[in-house]
Order: sequence, then C-alpha cells, then structure tokens
Amino acid sequence: MSVLTHQTRGRTGGTTGSLAWLLVLGIVLAALNLRTAVTSVGPVLDQITSGLGMTAVGAGLLTTLPVLIFASVGAVTPALARKVGEHRLLLFALIVLGAGLLIRSMVGSAEVFLYSSALALSGGAVGNVLIPSLIKRHFPGRAGTMTTVYTTALAVGTMLAAAATVPIQRATDGNWHVALGVWGAFAAVAAIPWLALSRSEPERHGASGGTGARALLRSRLAWAVAAYFGTQSMVAYIMFGFLPKILTDGGYTTSQAGLVLGVFTAIGIPVSLVVPSIASRFSDQRPVVAAFVLFYTAGFLGLWLGPSALAWAFASLVGIGMGSFPLALTMLAMRTRTPEATAALSAFGQSTGYLIAGAGPLVVGVMHESTGGWTLPFLLLFAVVAAQFVAGWYAGRPGYLEDERALAR
Repeated sequence: MSVLTHQTRGRTGGTTGSLAWLLVLGIVLAALNLRTAVTSVGPVLDQITSGLGMTAVGAGLLTTLPVLIFASVGAVTPALARKVGEHRLLLFALIVLGAGLLIRSMVGSAEVFLYSSALALSGGAVGNVLIPSLIKRHFPGRAGTMTTVYTTALAVGTMLAAAATVPIQRATDGNWHVALGVWGAFAAVAAIPWLALSRSEPERHGASGGTGARALLRSRLAWAVAAYFGTQSMVAYIMFGFLPKILTDGGYTTSQAGLVLGVFTAIGIPVSLVVPSIASRFSDQRPVVAAFVLFYTAGFLGLWLGPSALAWAFASLVGIGMGSFPLALTMLAMRTRTPEATAALSAFGQSTGYLIAGAGPLVVGVMHESTGGWTLPFLLLFAVVAAQFVAGWYAGRPGYLEDERALAR
C-alpha cells in the first residue's frame, strides 16, 4: 500500500496526515546531510593531503569543488526532476551522496578522492534545489515554518560535520578515513524515508509555468535573487576561509580563533530558527534585508578598526548578518506561486549565486597576499554588502516571478 493513501489535504492545500510527518522527517534528515561533504574535509585537510600525496593544486581544486558542483549540477536539477519526479530524484541524490562519501573514505588515491568528492557534492547540489520546491509543493501554507525546519537542520548538519570530524578522528587513533566514512553512513540513514516517499510521487504537469531558462534570463527578479544569494554566499565563503587568519593577525591564538569560528558557525542555528518564520509573515522582506546589512556593516567595521579584544563580539554580529542565507531560501518560496517556479528559481538563483560567490575567497587571498594587510579585503566586503543590499531590496519587494511580463512572452 502506498503511503499516499494516508494523505489528506488541509485547508491550506498542503499535505497533512502521516505522509506530511514522513515528509518532514525526510526533509530534516536530508538537510542534515547536504553540507557534510563540504565541512567534514576542512578540519582534516592537512591529514588528507599528506596521506594521499595531494598536490597544492589538488588541494585547491578540492576546496573549489563545492562551488563548481553546486552551480553546474544545481542548474540541471529541475529538468531531471521533471523526468523522474522530485521524490525519486532526492532518493537517488542521497544514495549518490552517501556512495561518494563512503568511496572517498576508503581510497588511497588523490584523483579518486577528488572524483568521489565530486560525486558526493552532486547529491548535495540536487538536494539544495529540490527541497525548497518540495516545501512549496507539500506545505504551501506553512512555507515559513518548513523553511525554518529546513534551514535549522542545514545549519546543524553544517556545524556537526565541522565540529565532530576531528574528535572522531582522534577516537580512532588518527584515522581520517573512518572520520569521513561516518558521514556516508549518516547519509544512508537519510535515504530511508525517501524509499517510502518515492512511491508517493505527485502527478507531474507537463508545463513548466513559463519559467524556462530563457525566461529566467530575462527576469529582473530572478537576477536579483541570484545576486542576493551570491553576495551572501560570497561573504560566508570569505569569512569561513579567512576569519581565523584575521583573528590570529590581530593577536588571537589559533585555539582562540578556532573557538570564535565555532561560535560564529553556531550562531547560524538560532538565526535559522527565527528568520524564515518572521520573513514569511510579511509580503515585503526589505526591512529584514536592511537589518542584516546593518549587522554586517557593524561587524566588519569592528573587525577592521575596533579593538582586537572585542573581535569575538564583532564576529558574532557578522554571524547574525549571515541570517541572509535563510532569508534567501525563504524568498524562493515567497517570490513564486507554484512548485515548478520555485524549483526553477531555486536552480537559477543558487547556480548563478554560487558562481558569483566562488570568486570571493580567491580575490581576498590575492589582495591579502599582495598587500600584507586587510584593508583591501574589508573594502571588498563592504562593496559586497552594498551589492547585497541593492539586490535584496529588489528581490524583497512583494510580487511573484510568474507575474513578470517577460515570463508571459
């Protein structure tokens, strides 16, 4: 018997009953795994490169892979979903994610490690695009609540993989293979609900609702969402990559800098709990956009010019400002009427956004190396925040992607 037989429809038009709870469980478990392929590598990167004999070029490629894979695979996800269905595709994505994580934990070759990492990241890229669409399809009247659930689980999974990989490695006598393999087993657990849900695939509609690639390229709203997603991701990549260096250059020890980075990451959890529900209560998200810009500006000014003893406080302000990430995900549902449009906007916004974000760490690294200081990098960060404000001001206005005249042609 299909689990679909237990489904009922609520007054909001969303999925209710036992199927709804299974969907919630599936979304939570999937979200917990979408970033483990990324954040589990950094803490043991030195051991990986030395153990596999990986060159500096290979290590650089490994750190760049997430941006490349998220952008390329995410772009084709809506087309794949139309062919095989969202539930089945997400099940396949989680299997691919887990397989990639397990393979790379067992290999002794740098090349195979890179290929299997790309495989795992491909599964995560599909999940990035599909879950906002699934929320729109199954919980249209509770999109804010479900986006809160999704982004919170995503933040917890991100922090868990970053924080737990080294303790697991130490508990296994320094074996980084086991420390990485644990996350493959974790992904296997996430696939279990989707085995049942794959039998409850909603009916597919042939039309894409006028949200094809050409229409999105003509859409100012789509570009604004992409720019907002890209600029907030660029800030995140820069901060995760360079915050410890900024702090140690200011007099912090490496352990102190690591602690601040941990707090900086953990702030994303409570922020993810409140942002989507607040933003979804109103049709206009521009006040929330402006609030996060203020947090960013105050935090960056403090890190740049303030006393180093208070750097942890200023880093925390930036961490609050990074609530722009769950806000960007909330906008995907708030700016579209249908699940198909949500999937299209999610793919375009995230793929384009990750390409924009990928340049940030490289540019900051060149600036810092060429000047030996942080003035130019901070000026770049202020420029990125200004661009984020402009993009968010347009993307946050009330309105829907499908209503744009360009999409009606």
